[in-house]
Amino acid sequence: MTPEQYFNRQIQLWGEATQKSLQNKKIAIIGSGGLGCTLAMALGTSGIGEIHMVDFDTVSNHNIHRQIAFKLEDEGKNKAKAVAALIEAKNPFVKAVAFDMDFDAFKGMGNTYDLILDATDNLPVRGEIDKHAKETNTPWIYASVEEFNGQVCFFDQANFQVFNISDHKPGGITAPIVMHIGSLQANLALRYLAGLCVTKDKLYYLYFNDEGELITQKFGMPKA
Repeated sequence: MTPEQYFNRQIQLWGEATQKSLQNKKIAIIGSGGLGCTLAMALGTSGIGEIHMVDFDTVSNHNIHRQIAFKLEDEGKNKAKAVAALIEAKNPFVKAVAFDMDFDAFKGMGNTYDLILDATDNLPVRGEIDKHAKETNTPWIYASVEEFNGQVCFFDQANFQVFNISDHKPGGITAPIVMHIGSLQANLALRYLAGLCVTKDKLYYLYFNDEGELITQKFGMPKA
């Protein structure tokens, strides 16, 4: 199999030069749970040359319904390692590296990236991602999900600290909304890495209202 065969439909979309440019990109996905699994599945087969998965947690049976990269026999395995192995099993042209550690240890390694993707479920850690991204001049994409709603923002110059870090306890969550928000996040990432236009520093908030209608709202984010 050749890259031209594997990525045929994307090459039809934007040509061989753009597809080959993705091979030189390196991204980090912080968190290998619900959003991280969706991002890995979507981006791991898109032609990005190197993907680093970061997570110190292990797979539990209550994760599997919404963390689509895992099977029942993955219970007890490190999430980042399981996802990295799946990416390489699906795409022979990607290098996937797992980091079994928290973000604080990971950022201390000094690696550089074209893009960082937040797939955590922890506001303080997201604040640390934002701080690190600004210190290293690295763009990053935030996402969060809960119940039937979610939000995504491509952070560049905006100030993440407008989010209140509180002791809010999240409600339940459905598997499809995780995949829906992760897919939006992945689309923004792929467009950016392919050199296509992407709107930055705008928060997209998606939710289902009481009548079951999908509502999308957009908010400009204040600059840092």
